[in-house]
Amino acid sequence: MSLDLNTYKTATSPKSDFKTPTGPSLFSSKKLSDKKKEIFYRELGMLLKSGVDFKKALEIISKQSSHNFEKQIIIQIKDKVIEGRSIYESMRETKQFSAYEYYSVQIGEETRKLEEVLSELQKYFNRKIQMKRQIVSVLTYPAIVMMVTVLVLYFMLNKVVPMFSSVFRQFGSELPKSTQVIIRISNHSGAIFGVLFALLAGLFVLHAALKDKPAYRAFTSRMVLRIPYFGNLVQKIYISRFCQSMKLLITSKTTLINSLSLTAKMIGFYPIEMAIEEIKDDITKGLSLHESLRKHHVFENKMVSMVEVAEQVNQLDTMFDRLTEQYNEEISHQTKMIGVILEPMIIIIIGLIVGVIMVSMYAPMFDLSKIIKS
Repeated sequence: MSLDLNTYKTATSPKSDFKTPTGPSLFSSKKLSDKKKEIFYRELGMLLKSGVDFKKALEIISKQSSHNFEKQIIIQIKDKVIEGRSIYESMRETKQFSAYEYYSVQIGEETRKLEEVLSELQKYFNRKIQMKRQIVSVLTYPAIVMMVTVLVLYFMLNKVVPMFSSVFRQFGSELPKSTQVIIRISNHSGAIFGVLFALLAGLFVLHAALKDKPAYRAFTSRMVLRIPYFGNLVQKIYISRFCQSMKLLITSKTTLINSLSLTAKMIGFYPIEMAIEEIKDDITKGLSLHESLRKHHVFENKMVSMVEVAEQVNQLDTMFDRLTEQYNEEISHQTKMIGVILEPMIIIIIGLIVGVIMVSMYAPMFDLSKIIKS
């Protein structure tokens, strides 16, 4: 059984019969972490495969949970199922699950493949967590080093350089240009660091205010994709998510249009979201998926070619699964390479900054010592 377009439109329409709880929400201020979701889907899938009914499975998981917030959410889902709501409605009304998650569960319910859907959701969050850990582990060292560099630079400009400057004033000799520049920077270092801090704070506030605006999302995504090496990594991460979502939905016998619609809801990357809207229109007009994908540069030619082959042999779900694995391997490799490249680059930058300051300060000292000896 597949979820047709009319069913999808009804489910997503503001006039849907599904009611949203009124009154203050117990869970409005908190969110389930990706790790909690990964554990939830894994344990629920295992219990359902073992023959335990859904209500009993939720009861078991809630008793096992040591986190009160998570336990309340699971109990809320169970209570709504007991009241007669479907599983996906119960999950949606907690406001803790994305559209991608609860619509995937709806498809699992209607196609009697809930265990498979839960397994795929668990894999999705597991990969997401692993990716985050890789990125954090790679960027932690450079971030710490950069912070230390800023502190050292602030100390040198506010403490070390003024000491040299007072010595130079006593001799009254003309200083090299580089030394004069460093001293001027030191004299205004408080204002410079203040302006930089205010600028960073302003950018943060501006991002928070505009992050949901289409024009801002389009601009920032274009800028990110143009960053050397890092932009390509970001592109691969979102293509991997696209392939994984399509694999899950197509496996569940969801129509191609609905698969694209649901995938667009969970991608969170503006270029792909906009591309999907145009792809849906092209497919409605009779174009194949690979022809529609080829029109958008955000999708790599390699991926489009693989999708073309998969369409010819009617194996789209298998191909998207292979593409997901392939992109995950490439992402893992590129993430490690970022660490390999960043570490020596940061050391070189730090060396140059400290070296320029120290040479600029000591060069006049050597000149003064020569004058004194003569």
